[in-house]
Amino acid sequence: MNTDSFVFSKRLIKNFHTVWRAPSNIALVKYWGKYGVQLPKNPSISFTLSNCVTTTEVSFFPNDKKKYPTFEFYFNKKERPDFHPKINQFFDYILPYFPILKDHHLVISSINSFPHSSGIASSASAMAALALCVVDFEKQFHPELGEQDFFKKASFLARLGSGSAARSIKGPLTLWGKSPAFQNSSDLYAIPFESGIHPVFKSYCDTVLIVDRGKKKVSSSVGHQLMQDHPFAVNRFDQAHKNCELLKSVLKTGDIEHFIEITESEALSLHSMMMTSRPRYILMQPNTLSIINKVWEYRVQTKIPISFTLDAGANVHLLYPVNESDKVITFIKSNLLHYCQSGQFIEDQVGEGAKKM
Repeated sequence: MNTDSFVFSKRLIKNFHTVWRAPSNIALVKYWGKYGVQLPKNPSISFTLSNCVTTTEVSFFPNDKKKYPTFEFYFNKKERPDFHPKINQFFDYILPYFPILKDHHLVISSINSFPHSSGIASSASAMAALALCVVDFEKQFHPELGEQDFFKKASFLARLGSGSAARSIKGPLTLWGKSPAFQNSSDLYAIPFESGIHPVFKSYCDTVLIVDRGKKKVSSSVGHQLMQDHPFAVNRFDQAHKNCELLKSVLKTGDIEHFIEITESEALSLHSMMMTSRPRYILMQPNTLSIINKVWEYRVQTKIPISFTLDAGANVHLLYPVNESDKVITFIKSNLLHYCQSGQFIEDQVGEGAKKM
């Protein structure tokens, strides 16, 4: 893999201000396990969301007396030094590709529209938004950077902050990771899904049931590390490769029945890896399982193609076609709300990706 094309080494200094909004994403085929520097052990496919977003504002100021970028960070309008280690690590990773950051002080302000660190890929949207601001800054010195290369580099840099952030740049469907089934796929960055997506999936809904707003007991970073010596890792990676190939066909034909089969299997496989790692751990909660069983019962009784998926947390993503929205929301309010913390859920839908504000 050649990363030289992502290096921008001009040493120019200037003030700059930019604001980007990046969405969260929900993986349909899950990525779990890494190698090298934030590279995936298996490919993954995700829906890009619309309403679960991070909006990040960055001001760049000359700071030529330093050998490392300095910064201030504000989250939801409050200064948060506890986020500094994560941002410093991100800068460590991206400086070889964008060394002019060393000559600047950054004021970073970030706002989430959804709970942080509760299994709704908040790190994905956050790092994607920050990476987009950095590449937007580069574009001031690099005007020949075309749109396709702009977003490719943003995905490449976002991945260094959080692997799944690579998938939070474009939409409505994104693939990250090398797969023989997808031309131009790469472990270095995500690519938009090939043309020919069936219309039903371009407007698919994702309603997130907030089972637990709190921070996860085991972070995704630790979970990925535990895949290194996992007894079932090889089989899991093989399963994900096969499911990416199967899902490619399903997303083009609009085969919702097989979509449900693949995506629910992927969700349960992800959590089975957690429960069989060493040490083992469980991120699902009793209410998570209750919701899953209620969804299965409702689907059998009504024939409405509602399904679930899970990210690395207790919250449940309910997936369904947009024309079933009214029935599903009624079902949620009447049967599932008491399983949600403070009765909270987030209505979302497949989106088109990040936007400059």
